[in-house]
Amino acid sequence: MIEALLRRLGAALVTLVLATGVVFLVIRAVPGDIIGEMLGQSAGDPASEAALRAFFGLDRPLVTQYLTWAGDVLRGDLGTSMRQGLPVLGIVLDAFLVTLEIGLATLLVSILVGVPLGLAAGVRPGGVADMMVEGFTLLGLSAPVFWTGMVLLILADSWLGWSPPLIYTPPSVSLADNLEGIALPVLALGFLQAAAYAQFTRQQSAALMRQDFVRAARARGLPARVVYGRHLLRNIAIPLVTYAGLILVQILGGVVVVETLFGIPGLGRTLLAAIQGRDYPVLQGALLLTVVVALLVNLVIDLTYALIDPRVRGA
Repeated sequence: MIEALLRRLGAALVTLVLATGVVFLVIRAVPGDIIGEMLGQSAGDPASEAALRAFFGLDRPLVTQYLTWAGDVLRGDLGTSMRQGLPVLGIVLDAFLVTLEIGLATLLVSILVGVPLGLAAGVRPGGVADMMVEGFTLLGLSAPVFWTGMVLLILADSWLGWSPPLIYTPPSVSLADNLEGIALPVLALGFLQAAAYAQFTRQQSAALMRQDFVRAARARGLPARVVYGRHLLRNIAIPLVTYAGLILVQILGGVVVVETLFGIPGLGRTLLAAIQGRDYPVLQGALLLTVVVALLVNLVIDLTYALIDPRVRGA
C-alpha cells in the first residue's frame, strides 16, 4: 500500500513538472504582452520597453525564467502580480477558496440528486422512473450552463419575486448572504452535474441488477434494503467515488462561465482576467494550483479505494 502510494506521488510530481513547463511555454507563445499596454503613449520607445522587460525579468531566456519561477515556487513564492502589485499566492488562494466552496456545494447537490435518481431508474430499467430520469438527464446534459443560469435568474425574479445579489459575500461575514449569493450558481452547475451523475449511476446499477449474485439475492426473498444496500451500493461504491472525483475536477476547472455570470470572484474569473491582462504570474499561479488540486483529488480517490475495498488495500 505504501509502495503504491509512493509510486503515485512520484508520478504526480512528474506530471506536475511537465504540466507547469507546458503551461509556462504556452502562455508566452500567445501574441502580445502587458508591456505595451503599461507603457501607454511611450509604447514603441525601445529604452522604456527594455527597462520594463528587465524589471519583470522578461528579457531573460525562457528556460532561465522557468527555472527561476520553479525555484521560487518550491520556496512558496508564486511571484507578484504585474497589474495589482500583490503576492500571487494570496490572490489565487482567495479566489480558489471561493471556487472550492462552489465546487463542493455543487458536488453535494449532484450526489444528493443524481445518485437516488440513477438508482431508481437502474433497478427497474424501462419503467416509469427510468423514462422520467432519462428525460431529466437528456435535458440536463443538453442545456449549457450559462443558459441554465440565465433561466434560473429569470424564474427567480418572475416567479418568486427574488432578485439574488450578484455579489459574493464570504461565509465569515454573513452565512445567510453567502448562501443567498451562491444558491443559483450552485443550482446552475448542479443541474448539469446531477444529470451526469444520474446517468452514470443508472448505467452502473442497471448492469449490476443483471448479475447473478443480485438475482440470487432477490430470489431468496431478501428485503429490498439488503439487496440494494449491501449488494448493489457496495459494488458500485468505487465507480461512484471515481466519478465524484472526476466531477469535482470538472467543476473546479469549468466554473468560469458561472462565476462571470453571477459576479463571483473565484479562480475561473481570476484566470480569465489574467489571460485578458497578460498577467503572467497570476495566470501561472492559478494554473499551477488547478493542476495540484486535480492531482490531489486523484490521489484521494486512490486512498478512498483502499478504505472501501480491502482487496485494493491488500494490493
